[in-house]
Amino acid sequence: MAHISVRFGMRLRSLRRSRGFTQVQLADFLGIDRSYISALELGNKSPTLSYLETVAQGFKLSMSDLLTDL
Repeated sequence: MAHISVRFGMRLRSLRRSRGFTQVQLADFLGIDRSYISALELGNKSPTLSYLETVAQGFKLSMSDLLTDL
């Protein structure tokens, strides 16, 4: 099984694409740097709790729903 950072990155990419966002658009929408989104999607960085909360709120998900099946 892939490392949790990789699995979260895949989840983030899937959510982003399902909403029709580019990485730049998502970065602008969430108020974070595009390079951080890229690093997360590639599994090169692990998200902070603050970032997880920002993503969950941005996609109108609970933290639990965001992290389900990782």
